[in-house]
Amino acid sequence: MGCVRIVGATVVDGSGRDPADLEVTIEDGLITQVGPDGGSGERLDAGGLTMTPGLIDAHVHLGLSSPIQPQFSFQISAAEIAADIFATAGGALDAGFTTVRDTGGIDGGVVTTIAKGKVRGPRVLSCGPVQCQTGGHGYYGADWEPTELWSSHHLPGLCALSMMSGNAAELRANVREAFRRGASFLKLCVTGGVVGAHDRLTDTQFTVEEIAVAVEEATARGTYVTVHAHNNEGIRNAIEAGVRCVEHGTDIDESTAILMATRDVALVPTFAVVEQLLHNTAGAGLGESTRDRVQGVRERMTQALAAAKEAGVRIGLGSDLIGPVQDRRGEELALRAALETPMDALVAATKTNAEILGLSGEVGVIAPGMQADLVLWDGDPLQDPKIFANPANAIVVVQAGRVVKDLR
Repeated sequence: MGCVRIVGATVVDGSGRDPADLEVTIEDGLITQVGPDGGSGERLDAGGLTMTPGLIDAHVHLGLSSPIQPQFSFQISAAEIAADIFATAGGALDAGFTTVRDTGGIDGGVVTTIAKGKVRGPRVLSCGPVQCQTGGHGYYGADWEPTELWSSHHLPGLCALSMMSGNAAELRANVREAFRRGASFLKLCVTGGVVGAHDRLTDTQFTVEEIAVAVEEATARGTYVTVHAHNNEGIRNAIEAGVRCVEHGTDIDESTAILMATRDVALVPTFAVVEQLLHNTAGAGLGESTRDRVQGVRERMTQALAAAKEAGVRIGLGSDLIGPVQDRRGEELALRAALETPMDALVAATKTNAEILGLSGEVGVIAPGMQADLVLWDGDPLQDPKIFANPANAIVVVQAGRVVKDLR
């Protein structure tokens, strides 16, 4: 794509500023000019459409794109798992998500295959396999199966859900292995979870000293640790150990929120997966027991969001969708818009997520010098945020200056 002027769109630049009718000029994959007159270049008519930055989902599981229980019990072939992963990646792009942070399930080969353009998909940052306590959240082996056999189910280059550590030394070895496989950050499970086998939401997992080992290894590589965490005790352990981000944060209270703000620890709430598991548990390939575990989580996560916002915590946005039904990824923005404002949801999914992912200055806002990741929407999602939820409303998607979807 050479020099292109996108004209006629109402631009919502991701910074939180009011929308404006502006021309945007793209050249060599970058935004070169934003203004009333974008200068010369090929004209792309976007009359009547709304332009936003490419959306960012800070909590995805591309590697969990098949029915969950059959995948966890190894009833699905590697070929089918790969097909499901790449279909989900393409679907994310079609929904307007040009960048995603994979928080566990894929191995490095998926990231590089998408980056090479061999399959359609967003820019992917990945933690590789999730780091888990022996028998803790993220372990789904049969009760009779020895823990050491769990990793034998990994599919190198494709799929690696989690690694088990029984102590700090094992965790250090496992995080080094994750980095060897191409991880760009780390994720630890420090509490139980909703889709759990051997744990409860109230459980804490890993000690402060153990979590600190992962932080030390991440820091040595110029990156960070985020944690799956629902309860305050686990969150506080992680903060003390030096993590930079908390996923879910279901039970965050006022004092924990203040501690997060003081230590500049970000939060990524995940409402879409809660709705998914409440209303379509079977569609994710999970049993009804999962629905029982998720009861009350939505209300508590809503209260946690309010406490974090009041304390001034940096709050991103993630869908956490799992299973084969991941086509309505933008539902997360619609859910957040109902709890805050549509502009708040958009900024969380663009500018703030870019900051959390370490991509600030590259993506997340529409400004000169930024990557040309853009979406043209049919209608005004600030007036009707449900527009974000339907991929058909993403009329044009531009990734790094290249049109990857065009329904005009």
